[in-house]
Formats: sequence, C-alpha cells, structure tokens
Amino acid sequence: MNAKLIWQNMRDEAEIAGLVEPVLAGFYHATILSHQSFEQAISFHLASKLDSEAVPALQLFAVFEQCLAAEPDIAMAMLRDAEAHKERDPACDQYSVPFLYFKGYQALQAYRFSHWLWLQGRETLALYLQNQISQIFGVDIHPGACVGIGIMIDHATGVVIGETVVVGNDVSMLHGVTLGGSGCSQGDRHPKIGSGVLISVGAKILGNITVGEGAKVGAGSVVLEAVAAHTTVAGVPARVVGAPGVAAPALDMNHQLGG
Repeated sequence: MNAKLIWQNMRDEAEIAGLVEPVLAGFYHATILSHQSFEQAISFHLASKLDSEAVPALQLFAVFEQCLAAEPDIAMAMLRDAEAHKERDPACDQYSVPFLYFKGYQALQAYRFSHWLWLQGRETLALYLQNQISQIFGVDIHPGACVGIGIMIDHATGVVIGETVVVGNDVSMLHGVTLGGSGCSQGDRHPKIGSGVLISVGAKILGNITVGEGAKVGAGSVVLEAVAAHTTVAGVPARVVGAPGVAAPALDMNHQLGG
C-alpha cells in the first residue's frame, strides 16, 4: 500500500468529480480538496457526520486530529480499509467512494477513533462516540473491540461487534452480521475472527469461539462452535459444508458454499 498515492488518487478523483458534477463541487472541496492531508480530511469528514449539540464537530475534529498525531498507524489502517473496498467491491472503482459515501467504511474509521480513546482511558467519550456511530450509521462497534486492518464491511446496516471481539486483518463481512456474546457471562465473551475470513450477510457468530484463518461463514448462519481454519460452515446451527478453495476468501468475496 502506498499511502501517499492513495491520498493523491482521492484528490484527483475529487477534482474530476467536481468538474463532472458542478452541484457537488463545493462538497468535494470541503471534504477532500481543501485539506492538506488524509488525516485532516478524515477527521473533518467524520467530525461533520458525528456532530451534535452536545459535542460539536469542531471539538470532535480536535480529538480526531490528536488521535492521528499520536498514532500514525491508525491513518495507515484507514487507508488500507479504503484500498480493501476498491480491491474487493465491484461497486467501488475509486478510493474516494468509500471515504465519501460508504457508511461501513465511515463507521469503521469512527470506531478506530473511539477505540483509541478507550485505550487512553477516556471511556466515557469512547462510549459517546459508539452511540453516535450507531445512530448515524446503523453500525454498533464497541470501542473495546480489537479490529485489524484491510477490513471491508459492505453495506453494513445492522452490523454489531461486541466488546471483547478480536478481528484479524483482511476480513470481509456484510450487513446484518453479529459478532456477539452468549449468555450473561462477564470477561472475554465474544468471537475471535482470524485473518482472511469471509462472513456473509446476516451471519451470527456468538460466544467466545474462534473462527480460524481463511474460513468462510455462509449467509444467515448461526455459529455457536469454533470453526477450523480454511473451512466453510453454514446453517442453523452452522456445520461444516466444505472448504473455501482459496487461502483468504475475504479477498475474492465468493459467497458460494462450494468455494
């Protein structure tokens, strides 16, 4: 991933788009072209979306910029997520599209800010952001969850990710996915998702179980037991139905159970 190239592509795309559709020229200027860096642009864009009377956009913008200045790797994760959308989503042919329009991408990046706050001990502000993200984007990610890079949450409506979830790198999931707890137990109670996993629409993975690297979870499945690496599971409750046929099914987005 070339971070500078991705940011420059976003700027070039916005410049052309503003010429093609003059009605949106001001929008592209405000969200991308007026900013000197990706970090400034993403902070402005998400602060504007999460704005409220209680915590205005200007205050959020300052917090987000503080976060990215303290942890440059977070911006790299955000850029890698944009790259993941462009690589895997046939509806996305530009880096600027998820940045501007895809709520799955936007919700995930806003979560990254809330997770940083959570780790800094600023739990109340992190939980406030979680609530705002849920209301505005329809995606509920607890700030305590640990999510890797190269993540694509396609469409994203109704996605729920619990507090002790761990998601590896290069994972793809669709709308209606739940990574949730099972029962009322405290402590480590949510799923651990390996790298390269594909979780299809509406799948529910519940409890402190592991979904191994390169596995595939079929649409509408309810997973209550651990899933071995490079295995395809489907059904209610989910059972093994085959193997993906590729090392990282998240990358080719083939939802067929046969691989």
